[in-house]
Amino acid sequence: MVDVSTDFEGDSCFITINGEVDASSSIYLDEALEKAMSSDVVRILVDCQYLNYISSAGLGVFMSYIQELEVNEKKMVLYHMSDKVYKVFEILGLHQLLTIVETKEQAKIKTDEL
Repeated sequence: MVDVSTDFEGDSCFITINGEVDASSSIYLDEALEKAMSSDVVRILVDCQYLNYISSAGLGVFMSYIQELEVNEKKMVLYHMSDKVYKVFEILGLHQLLTIVETKEQAKIKTDEL
């Protein structure tokens, strides 16, 4: 199971993922990203510190927003990702399509650079 929380601060949306994102729980991640996309924020920062596992369904959720982010001029950065979860992104080459950094501070800086 997964718990996905969303917090809006100014022009940023902070999403925290806690647990496992698989086929049955990826809908919660999708709902959080959709909520952020339909808002006025320009930055979406995703805290993956407590993300224990992500399946192809969860990865697909992130991938489904790449073009929409660009079209709507929004920036998304994932951060605090464990080595185990990062390896999944890396093996599939998704680390080249999504911006992944180590800390929240780096994520904030990165959204200014994108």
